Amino acid sequence: MKIRRHFESFDFLLVVLILAAAAAGVVIIGSATRINLGFDRSSYRSQMIWASSGFVLMLVSAFVDYNFICKFYIPIYLANIFLLVLVLLLDRTTRGVTRWLGFAGFGIQPSEFAKIFMIIFMAKFIDKKKDSINNILVFLSCIALVAVPAALIFIQPSLSACVVVVVIGAFMMYAGGLSYKKILISLAVMLPLLAFLYLDFQSETPLIVDRIFFAHQYERFKLLFNPEYNPDAYRQTQNSLHAIGSGMLTGKGLYGGPVNQAGYIYASYNDFVLSVIGEEFGFIGCIALLAAMFLIIAKCMIIAGRAPDLCGRLLASGVACMLFFQTFVNVGVATDLLPNTGMPLPFISYGGSSMWINMVAVGLVLNVGMSKSKSIFEG
Repeated sequence: MKIRRHFESFDFLLVVLILAAAAAGVVIIGSATRINLGFDRSSYRSQMIWASSGFVLMLVSAFVDYNFICKFYIPIYLANIFLLVLVLLLDRTTRGVTRWLGFAGFGIQPSEFAKIFMIIFMAKFIDKKKDSINNILVFLSCIALVAVPAALIFIQPSLSACVVVVVIGAFMMYAGGLSYKKILISLAVMLPLLAFLYLDFQSETPLIVDRIFFAHQYERFKLLFNPEYNPDAYRQTQNSLHAIGSGMLTGKGLYGGPVNQAGYIYASYNDFVLSVIGEEFGFIGCIALLAAMFLIIAKCMIIAGRAPDLCGRLLASGVACMLFFQTFVNVGVATDLLPNTGMPLPFISYGGSSMWINMVAVGLVLNVGMSKSKSIFEG
């Protein structure tokens, strides 16, 4: 009876949307890696394996009670910190960054796992402190607990994953009942600081930004404000814009995008996957993708609103925040609205760690959606 009740509230539409997005991602990665021209198919095959195994992980996280999972919020947080420290100690550097842990040829990216670990931890921590979330010590504790993993991710360096963790933490504090007074105080501190950083980036002789950020991060921000700062480095973004624009309304068809097929877009299977979609499937393809992501995020928020407890509501809303922010940044980078930060597009971009974490995150949302508040007759 209990299993039947679970399936009656199982969100099959959300699952269909996720499977459609993952399947589309596999097809697009095949085009981005040019398997039609005989190029290496390993990335294409790997994405199929990650999507399939991710689906299994989604079902597992959907049917293991989220309250049971959240009981281990402290070990989960400590494991998160351990992995982030370990990846720095092992110093497995790829293209100038230290983000990977490898085991017998298999690699994971702890900064990706940090996102779901922090959602679980913050959901339970705020749930336990819900009556004192506006106490100054609890408020500062939340900030510190988010700042530690964010700092460890920043020095890998991975600015994009760092910002995701910070945004998730801030949003979940808000969803957990943080007072507007605390929010206004935080904004009063942050906005002048952001304004100063913006002006410092614009300056020919910056005061601190070139010391705070790593060289490649500083250059990417400078390119956003002044493309002539390094025309060669900006060419990647130019090619992305050209590919998206050349697709026009309906695109040039699968494997038909000359910019992508000629290899003019670096990381077209990951950070700039939208350029492949825009060139080959046009404006309609981009809108269809964004509409699917909107529906996925909306379903997460609807489930959050119907959650039987605060912990469930925070889990589902935290996942919605993560998916929204990653989608926003990825699209912003591909369209030159934001600096190139290396943010994958959920369920579409190449990557095993990202795919698994997003699938597990949606599984937790499904889990919350199948949970019902106990009636007075159940105790």
